[in-house]
Amino acid sequence: MNLNFYSNKQYKVMNKEQQELLDEIYKNYVKWWEKSDDSCNLTEEQSSKWLKLIDGGLQWAPFSQEEFINKCKTDNEFSEKCGLKIEERELSLEERFNIRYPGGRFSIFQENYPNTHRRNNPNDLLDAFNIPTKLITITYNDKTIENYE
Repeated sequence: MNLNFYSNKQYKVMNKEQQELLDEIYKNYVKWWEKSDDSCNLTEEQSSKWLKLIDGGLQWAPFSQEEFINKCKTDNEFSEKCGLKIEERELSLEERFNIRYPGGRFSIFQENYPNTHRRNNPNDLLDAFNIPTKLITITYNDKTIENYE
């Protein structure tokens, strides 16, 4: 885990490297769409996985970049065909602790937390320091980029 970026500033959903990669992947998707003739001769069912209908089905269009990213997050078949995998997961309390206190001893924190803090939940302390709660992993062509939110 690379934690060199840690600061008390709010974390962003995507770092610059992730955003550049997603921009490149999306451009490739749009190029594929522009080259396609008659929706690449896809069946209606296949087209609905790759394209969106506009004006009640009169015209096919590529997904917007936001729609494309959400589609990759939620549709494994689509994601695999694009070669892109986007995973988001919640960080455990221990992972969050280790971001705030690298090399610290989580077991001591757990044992002493109720005695040293007024708050009921140890996550509250980590929230006060803007410690991220989520790990976002983007994998494309065997390249993996991780970032925290």
